[in-house]
Amino acid sequence: MGLSRRAYAEHRKVLGLPGATDMAVRKAIQSGRITVEADGSIDPAKADAQWASSTDSSKRRSRKHTKPDQSGSVETRSSVTPPLADSPDQLSASQGITYAKARAANEALKAQRSKLLLQQLKGELIDRQAAVNHVFDLARKERDSWLQLPARVAANMAAELGVDAHKMEQLLHEVIRDHLARLSEIKIELGG
Repeated sequence: MGLSRRAYAEHRKVLGLPGATDMAVRKAIQSGRITVEADGSIDPAKADAQWASSTDSSKRRSRKHTKPDQSGSVETRSSVTPPLADSPDQLSASQGITYAKARAANEALKAQRSKLLLQQLKGELIDRQAAVNHVFDLARKERDSWLQLPARVAANMAAELGVDAHKMEQLLHEVIRDHLARLSEIKIELGG
């Protein structure tokens, strides 16, 4: 059998942990930060691990504690955040993704994005669509150049061979069109 809500709040107070009030424990149970046992009691070790794993440490408030010293005056000190769990088993006892894991994943994503942006600014990365458009334009210019070749060279070739210039141009045009048609069947896969 575990502890009641008030006893668990007192347990957290003795350890110097945040959430050392009955209201804080109630809110933690209602929000699902900690779970209660079947009999309604709270297992302190399990609940401490759940509380620690589901708490955003960057948003934890620093509470002021007052403690009278021997002279009777009141000494004020900031609370120190205790270790999150006594053992790795307590941390792994909580299920699902924790805030710490989600934050670590978010920070890793930000780092990757920054690295890619830096590589792009250095000129090591290029825009994929711009590259595809550039290659398409180059291929179109190459095709147009080949299609204009028969008109430029047919007359000179026909004169050297002693054949009809018009027939030579038609023959070259047909050969080049067949060749370009075969080249157009090649599909380029840009993985990604």
